[in-house]
Amino acid sequence: MRSTWTLIDQPAPYRHTNRKAIAPKDDFTADVIGGLMKRPKRLASKYLYDAPGSALFDRICQLPEYYLTRTELAIMRANVIEIVQEIGPDSLIVELGSGSSMKTRLLLDHLDRPRAYMPIDISREHVLETAAQLRTEYPAIDIEPIVDDFCNSSFDSARFSGERVCVYFPGSTIGNFERAEALRLLRKIGDWCGDQGGLLIGFDLQKDVSVLEAAYNDADGVTAAFSLNLLQRMNREASANFHLQNFRHVAFYHSPAERIEIYIESHREQHVQIGDSTISFAAGERIHTEYSHKYTVAGFAAMAEKAGLAMKRVWTDDREYFAVMYLENKRAD
Repeated sequence: MRSTWTLIDQPAPYRHTNRKAIAPKDDFTADVIGGLMKRPKRLASKYLYDAPGSALFDRICQLPEYYLTRTELAIMRANVIEIVQEIGPDSLIVELGSGSSMKTRLLLDHLDRPRAYMPIDISREHVLETAAQLRTEYPAIDIEPIVDDFCNSSFDSARFSGERVCVYFPGSTIGNFERAEALRLLRKIGDWCGDQGGLLIGFDLQKDVSVLEAAYNDADGVTAAFSLNLLQRMNREASANFHLQNFRHVAFYHSPAERIEIYIESHREQHVQIGDSTISFAAGERIHTEYSHKYTVAGFAAMAEKAGLAMKRVWTDDREYFAVMYLENKRAD
């Protein structure tokens, strides 16, 4: 018998990370014009994830250079019994920026009587399609998707209050947030988990710069196509006239900030029309689209501690490229 939860569909403007994004056309155009008029120019990474962008990101996850997805999945596979023991029985699994929920299937296969699975994603089409697939694969588990922006201050977490909640935040999406933003989000997640729940989170670790930069500059150019798809999206949805051949994808590791920085760079001086607005680009001028912060285990645990979350367990791969950590509210100790 299905639960009384219903799909909440609030396709409001979404911050990054994570990942999938759909915003109303008027909001998208306004955000684009506002972002490109800033100095330096910047666009929220959420806008990378329209349907073509999401498909390209799925291809990125299969690339040999992009170690993150397969390494996190290997950690989950190797340690899933210990992980589900930490989560415990009768839990409500709330996944943030769920995407295709590939890693979540490992949890659903091994959890003890999961109360329900609630994937939260801003991409309506993607999350509903994934939820439909999961309902077929797991008929005994309530699969209740939420189309919403969990980063938005108006996000209503009361829909899963009163439950034993495990928030699952995979994919190193936390790395897309600047440190102060990440700290605020961790505090918010701690409130959602309460005293009985916990946070299972994946994050990328610091490593050789050549490995990091290759992951965002693949030889096949898929990541470049992913970046430049944002220009195509603006042409389609914001009445822009970007010429893709006049721009290139740029990604590099910024050591002082311990992060990958991703940009779209103009090859030449040019003017682009977006609706009734004209945006000027100097030669070499960049649009910032994304950060991907890299952590140490100790550094991430210290940040979580400031947010009121205490590390209980952490799992890494043999090369220590990636980490999966389980945390609980300190007041639960």
